[in-house]
Amino acid sequence: MSAYSRVLLKLSGEGLAGESGFGIDPAVISSVAKEIRDVHERGVQLGIVIGGGNVIRGVAASAAGMERSNADYMGMLASVINGMALQDALEKEGIQTRVQTALEFKAVAEPYIRRRAIRHLEKGRIVIFSAGTGNPFFTTDTAAALRAAELQADVVLKATKVDGVYTADPTKDPGASRYDRLTYKEVLAQELEFMDQAAISLCRENKLPIVVFDMKVPGNISRVIEGEAIGTKVQD
Repeated sequence: MSAYSRVLLKLSGEGLAGESGFGIDPAVISSVAKEIRDVHERGVQLGIVIGGGNVIRGVAASAAGMERSNADYMGMLASVINGMALQDALEKEGIQTRVQTALEFKAVAEPYIRRRAIRHLEKGRIVIFSAGTGNPFFTTDTAAALRAAELQADVVLKATKVDGVYTADPTKDPGASRYDRLTYKEVLAQELEFMDQAAISLCRENKLPIVVFDMKVPGNISRVIEGEAIGTKVQD
Protein backbone atom coordinates (compact mmCIF):
# COMPACT_ATOMS: atom_id res chain seq x y z
CA MET A 1 0.00 0.00 0.00
CA SER A 2 1.46 3.34 -1.05
CA ALA A 3 1.36 6.33 1.29
CA TYR A 4 1.54 8.72 -1.68
CA SER A 5 -0.17 8.75 -5.07
CA ARG A 6 1.90 11.40 -6.86
CA VAL A 7 5.56 11.91 -5.99
CA LEU A 8 8.36 14.24 -7.05
CA LEU A 9 11.73 12.51 -6.72
CA LYS A 10 14.85 14.70 -6.70
CA LEU A 11 17.97 12.87 -7.89
CA SER A 12 21.42 14.42 -7.74
CA GLY A 13 23.65 14.17 -10.77
CA GLU A 14 26.53 13.15 -8.50
CA GLY A 15 24.57 10.05 -7.52
CA LEU A 16 24.83 8.74 -11.10
CA ALA A 17 28.63 8.94 -11.17
CA GLY A 18 29.36 6.02 -8.87
CA GLU A 19 32.82 5.74 -7.36
CA SER A 20 34.48 7.76 -10.11
CA GLY A 21 32.73 10.94 -9.02
CA PHE A 22 32.32 12.11 -12.62
CA GLY A 23 30.18 11.18 -15.59
CA ILE A 24 27.58 8.42 -15.68
CA ASP A 25 28.25 4.93 -14.34
CA PRO A 26 26.09 2.51 -16.41
CA ALA A 27 25.77 0.08 -13.51
CA VAL A 28 24.60 2.83 -11.14
CA ILE A 29 22.01 4.30 -13.50
CA SER A 30 20.72 0.80 -14.26
CA SER A 31 20.33 0.13 -10.54
CA VAL A 32 18.51 3.45 -10.06
CA ALA A 33 16.17 2.60 -12.93
CA LYS A 34 15.27 -0.73 -11.32
CA GLU A 35 14.49 1.01 -8.02
CA ILE A 36 12.25 3.47 -9.86
CA ARG A 37 10.57 0.62 -11.77
CA ASP A 38 9.57 -1.00 -8.47
CA VAL A 39 7.86 2.23 -7.40
CA HIS A 40 6.18 2.65 -10.78
CA GLU A 41 4.75 -0.87 -10.58
CA ARG A 42 2.90 0.16 -7.41
CA GLY A 43 0.85 2.58 -9.50
CA VAL A 44 2.50 5.68 -8.08
CA GLN A 45 2.63 8.69 -10.43
CA LEU A 46 6.28 9.71 -10.51
CA GLY A 47 8.01 12.87 -11.67
CA ILE A 48 11.79 13.15 -11.39
CA VAL A 49 13.97 16.24 -11.24
CA ILE A 50 17.60 15.46 -11.99
CA GLY A 51 20.70 17.57 -11.48
CA GLY A 52 23.92 17.83 -13.47
CA GLY A 53 26.57 17.86 -10.76
CA ASN A 54 28.31 14.78 -12.15
CA VAL A 55 29.34 16.93 -15.12
CA ILE A 56 29.50 20.48 -13.75
CA ARG A 57 28.19 22.36 -10.72
CA GLY A 58 27.38 25.98 -11.47
CA VAL A 59 28.20 27.25 -7.99
CA ALA A 60 31.56 25.45 -7.90
CA ALA A 61 32.48 26.60 -11.40
CA SER A 62 31.53 30.17 -10.47
CA ALA A 63 33.69 30.00 -7.35
CA ALA A 64 36.58 28.90 -9.58
CA GLY A 65 36.22 32.03 -11.70
CA MET A 66 33.59 31.22 -14.35
CA GLU A 67 30.80 33.74 -14.87
CA ARG A 68 27.89 32.48 -12.74
CA SER A 69 25.10 32.64 -15.31
CA ASN A 70 27.21 30.82 -17.89
CA ALA A 71 28.20 28.17 -15.34
CA ASP A 72 24.57 27.65 -14.34
CA TYR A 73 23.44 27.25 -17.95
CA MET A 74 26.17 24.66 -18.45
CA GLY A 75 24.81 22.82 -15.42
CA MET A 76 21.35 22.86 -17.00
CA LEU A 77 22.76 21.31 -20.17
CA ALA A 78 24.40 18.61 -18.04
CA SER A 79 21.06 17.81 -16.40
CA VAL A 80 19.50 17.28 -19.85
CA ILE A 81 22.23 14.72 -20.61
CA ASN A 82 21.44 12.97 -17.32
CA GLY A 83 17.73 13.06 -18.08
CA MET A 84 18.25 11.40 -21.44
CA ALA A 85 20.48 8.74 -19.86
CA LEU A 86 17.90 8.00 -17.18
CA GLN A 87 15.15 7.82 -19.81
CA ASP A 88 17.18 5.25 -21.72
CA ALA A 89 17.72 3.17 -18.57
CA LEU A 90 14.03 3.33 -17.60
CA GLU A 91 12.84 2.38 -21.07
CA LYS A 92 15.13 -0.65 -20.94
CA GLU A 93 13.01 -1.61 -17.91
CA GLY A 94 9.88 -1.34 -20.07
CA ILE A 95 8.63 1.96 -18.62
CA GLN A 96 7.21 4.69 -20.84
CA THR A 97 9.14 7.86 -20.05
CA ARG A 98 9.17 11.47 -21.18
CA VAL A 99 11.92 14.03 -20.71
CA GLN A 100 10.74 17.62 -20.38
CA THR A 101 13.17 20.53 -20.29
CA ALA A 102 12.93 24.09 -19.01
CA LEU A 103 15.12 25.11 -21.95
CA GLU A 104 14.21 24.11 -25.50
CA PHE A 105 15.87 21.02 -26.99
CA LYS A 106 13.23 20.04 -29.52
CA ALA A 107 15.28 17.29 -31.13
CA VAL A 108 15.64 15.27 -27.91
CA ALA A 109 12.97 16.33 -25.40
CA GLU A 110 9.65 18.05 -24.90
CA PRO A 111 9.46 21.59 -23.55
CA TYR A 112 8.07 21.72 -20.03
CA ILE A 113 4.31 22.24 -20.17
CA ARG A 114 2.53 21.70 -16.87
CA ARG A 115 -0.73 20.31 -18.26
CA ARG A 116 1.11 17.96 -20.60
CA ALA A 117 3.27 16.72 -17.74
CA ILE A 118 0.19 16.01 -15.62
CA ARG A 119 -1.42 14.15 -18.51
CA HIS A 120 1.70 11.98 -18.92
CA LEU A 121 1.57 11.14 -15.20
CA GLU A 122 -2.10 10.26 -15.42
CA LYS A 123 -1.32 7.90 -18.32
CA GLY A 124 1.26 6.09 -16.22
CA ARG A 125 4.36 7.59 -17.78
CA ILE A 126 7.33 8.75 -15.74
CA VAL A 127 8.26 12.36 -16.47
CA ILE A 128 11.87 13.49 -16.05
CA PHE A 129 12.28 17.24 -15.60
CA SER A 130 15.68 18.59 -16.62
CA ALA A 131 17.40 21.96 -17.11
CA GLY A 132 16.30 23.09 -13.66
CA THR A 133 13.95 26.06 -13.69
CA GLY A 134 15.51 27.34 -16.92
CA ASN A 135 17.03 30.27 -15.01
CA PRO A 136 20.50 30.80 -13.54
CA PHE A 137 20.95 31.35 -9.80
CA PHE A 138 18.35 28.68 -8.95
CA THR A 139 19.29 25.17 -7.83
CA THR A 140 17.71 21.91 -8.95
CA ASP A 141 16.33 21.64 -5.39
CA THR A 142 14.30 24.77 -6.12
CA ALA A 143 13.28 23.24 -9.46
CA ALA A 144 12.10 20.12 -7.60
CA ALA A 145 10.01 22.18 -5.15
CA LEU A 146 8.58 24.24 -8.00
CA ARG A 147 7.62 21.25 -10.16
CA ALA A 148 6.14 19.45 -7.13
CA ALA A 149 3.95 22.45 -6.36
CA GLU A 150 2.88 22.86 -10.00
CA LEU A 151 2.00 19.17 -10.33
CA GLN A 152 0.26 19.06 -6.93
CA ALA A 153 2.51 16.25 -5.76
CA ASP A 154 1.99 14.72 -2.34
CA VAL A 155 5.66 14.82 -1.32
CA VAL A 156 9.17 15.76 -2.40
CA LEU A 157 11.64 12.88 -2.00
CA LYS A 158 15.24 14.04 -1.90
CA ALA A 159 17.59 11.14 -2.62
CA THR A 160 21.06 11.84 -1.23
CA LYS A 161 24.32 10.14 -0.23
CA VAL A 162 23.48 10.28 3.49
CA ASP A 163 20.60 8.84 5.48
CA GLY A 164 18.90 12.09 6.43
CA VAL A 165 19.48 15.57 7.81
CA TYR A 166 22.12 15.97 10.54
CA THR A 167 22.98 18.62 13.09
CA ALA A 168 26.33 18.98 11.28
CA ASP A 169 28.14 17.37 8.37
CA PRO A 170 28.48 13.73 9.52
CA THR A 171 31.56 13.23 7.33
CA LYS A 172 33.37 15.98 9.25
CA ASP A 173 31.78 15.79 12.70
CA PRO A 174 31.53 12.28 14.19
CA GLY A 175 29.32 13.68 16.94
CA ALA A 176 26.63 14.85 14.51
CA SER A 177 23.20 13.37 15.14
CA ARG A 178 20.42 12.72 12.66
CA TYR A 179 17.00 14.28 12.89
CA ASP A 180 13.99 12.00 12.40
CA ARG A 181 11.60 14.92 11.96
CA LEU A 182 11.92 18.66 11.47
CA THR A 183 9.57 21.56 10.79
CA TYR A 184 10.23 24.01 7.96
CA LYS A 185 10.67 26.73 10.59
CA GLU A 186 13.38 24.71 12.35
CA VAL A 187 15.19 24.09 9.06
CA LEU A 188 15.20 27.78 8.17
CA ALA A 189 16.08 28.97 11.68
CA GLN A 190 18.99 26.53 12.03
CA GLU A 191 20.12 27.16 8.43
CA LEU A 192 20.35 23.43 7.74
CA GLU A 193 21.80 23.19 4.26
CA PHE A 194 20.40 19.98 2.80
CA MET A 195 18.29 22.14 0.46
CA ASP A 196 18.50 25.81 -0.34
CA GLN A 197 16.17 28.18 1.48
CA ALA A 198 14.19 29.05 -1.65
CA ALA A 199 13.24 25.37 -2.05
CA ILE A 200 12.34 25.03 1.64
CA SER A 201 10.19 28.16 1.50
CA LEU A 202 8.37 26.92 -1.61
CA CYS A 203 7.60 23.60 0.08
CA ARG A 204 6.45 25.36 3.23
CA GLU A 205 4.12 27.72 1.36
CA ASN A 206 2.56 24.81 -0.54
CA LYS A 207 2.42 22.43 2.44
CA LEU A 208 4.68 19.94 0.65
CA PRO A 209 6.41 17.48 2.99
CA ILE A 210 10.04 16.62 2.22
CA VAL A 211 11.70 13.27 2.92
CA VAL A 212 15.50 13.16 2.80
CA PHE A 213 16.90 9.64 2.54
CA ASP A 214 19.88 7.57 1.41
CA MET A 215 19.57 6.56 -2.23
CA LYS A 216 22.44 4.08 -1.97
CA VAL A 217 20.43 1.64 0.15
CA PRO A 218 18.53 -0.76 -2.16
CA GLY A 219 14.76 -0.53 -1.78
CA ASN A 220 14.74 2.81 0.04
CA ILE A 221 12.54 4.58 -2.51
CA SER A 222 9.89 1.90 -2.13
CA ARG A 223 10.16 2.07 1.66
CA VAL A 224 9.55 5.81 1.64
CA ILE A 225 6.60 5.37 -0.73
CA GLU A 226 5.12 2.83 1.67
CA GLY A 227 5.33 5.39 4.47
CA GLU A 228 8.14 3.69 6.36
CA ALA A 229 9.96 6.07 8.71
CA ILE A 230 13.40 6.27 7.14
CA GLY A 231 15.62 9.30 6.73
CA THR A 232 14.35 12.70 7.86
CA LYS A 233 10.87 14.07 7.24
CA VAL A 234 10.30 17.82 7.10
CA GLN A 235 6.72 18.91 7.66
CA ASP A 236 4.85 21.45 9.80
